[in-house]
Amino acid sequence: MQTLKVFRSLVLDSLDVSTKGSFRYLLWMAFLTIVMLVGMYCYSIQLEEGLVVTGMTDRVSWGLYISNFTFLVGVAAAAVMLVMPTYVLHDIDFKQAVLIGEGLAVAALIMCLAFVVADMGGPSVLWHMIPGIGVFNFPNSMLTWDVIVLNGYLFINITIPLYILFKHYQGKDANPKVYVPGAILSVFWAVGIHLVTAFLYQGLQARPFWNNALLGPRFLASAFAAGPALIILVLAVIRKFTEFKIEDKTIKKIATIVTVAAQINLIMLISELFKEFYFPTHHSESAFYLFFGLEGKTALLPWIWTAITLNIVATVLLTIGKFRNNFGMLYICCFMLFVAIWIEKGFGLIVPGFIPGPYGKIAEYTPTGIEIGVTLGIWALGAFVFTILAKTAIGIETGKLRFKKNRLEE
Repeated sequence: MQTLKVFRSLVLDSLDVSTKGSFRYLLWMAFLTIVMLVGMYCYSIQLEEGLVVTGMTDRVSWGLYISNFTFLVGVAAAAVMLVMPTYVLHDIDFKQAVLIGEGLAVAALIMCLAFVVADMGGPSVLWHMIPGIGVFNFPNSMLTWDVIVLNGYLFINITIPLYILFKHYQGKDANPKVYVPGAILSVFWAVGIHLVTAFLYQGLQARPFWNNALLGPRFLASAFAAGPALIILVLAVIRKFTEFKIEDKTIKKIATIVTVAAQINLIMLISELFKEFYFPTHHSESAFYLFFGLEGKTALLPWIWTAITLNIVATVLLTIGKFRNNFGMLYICCFMLFVAIWIEKGFGLIVPGFIPGPYGKIAEYTPTGIEIGVTLGIWALGAFVFTILAKTAIGIETGKLRFKKNRLEE
């Protein structure tokens, strides 16, 4: 009973601290709320009229929603790059950043699930995936594996930080014997969520563009570049606008992770390009469409060449220690790398897999305003959730948010 009262107090204090702040904070939350409302309005139109209001067709049945889903799975998995050094290797330099990284993983996973619901047409069809009621088709379907690993990883990333913060909220130390086993499990689970997503694409035999043995490893490399890059940008904002102290050496160590992952990702990209274009076959048509266009269809060319340019420039600059250790340049490079991988794992991966179609027809995909509105709304939802989680965690970790014992008497 006492534990429930303490937890109730934590929830109330969290709500209190989340609804108060500086003018800039309130303006930020108001902006996110407006974007979410716009997204809800666009989604209501999609629910009423169906997926016909999107740019997706029978030819290209996955678009902006699944592109963002694929990218955000990697962002969620990237939290392991902070979890492993902190909880497994006991590197204290990552300690201040790990809770922020796990909060980012929770927000990313919520966005992942929201994008899946949006792509399915609506939440009313989710019952098809409930075991015993619908057709879960486990263990044969890779989609069911994806459902299991994503929800399992979400559970892990909620419970571990919640336990640690719950103890700190009471002024106590968290017991490593309770949370370290879960942290170790999350390391393997994080790798699993992105590999399963990659296998989901690799297992579609009719889509040769995705039948690539490097797809899984490259998913991980790009995730461990884009995810920590976003974490660096978030930490930069937290350092500037809050009292939460993030040491320079913490950011520099994360920057090293980003650099190595970006280098590996670039090497794998070169390997894929060599395979596609050195001895091209009819299975290379999707790659030709993506990089050079086919039959005058060039919708993706500006996207992919922008991504490759940003990828190369950011990776080269990060490789040079002088630029990597300059925080202003580091933040610019992280932003460039984040955008590049978002494009590459979105439009550069999903859409070309459907082009050309089974009979050679080229049907290009362009997202509609409804899709863009829903997408921005979901991103705003993720940012809203993360802001609340981060503000609560920062309040507890800085000692400003503590349980008052006299509340037990209330």
